Amino acid sequence: MTAKSDRHAARDAVAAYHEAQLVGLVEHVGSAVDRFRSGQIDAFDVDQVLFQYARAAKELWKFCNLDDPELVDGLIPDRPAVDWWELGAPRQR
Repeated sequence: MTAKSDRHAARDAVAAYHEAQLVGLVEHVGSAVDRFRSGQIDAFDVDQVLFQYARAAKELWKFCNLDDPELVDGLIPDRPAVDWWELGAPRQR
């Protein structure tokens, strides 16, 4: 493979990872909206979930958009699984 095709393959792999991780984050939001609609939680609870989603998605985006896609592609299988949802949790004071 050429350097260009390696880079393209790395970009595709990182994009697939990013999308797969986003699916999990969006599912948290969908679940919260469903619970809101059924009266199990209130609007403030949904707002908290949305806030955590935004923080988690931002951390995921930062990881997936490091300087070099080949570096990120190499990091994905080598590192322990990241719980992006927990990473986005507000810090307790």
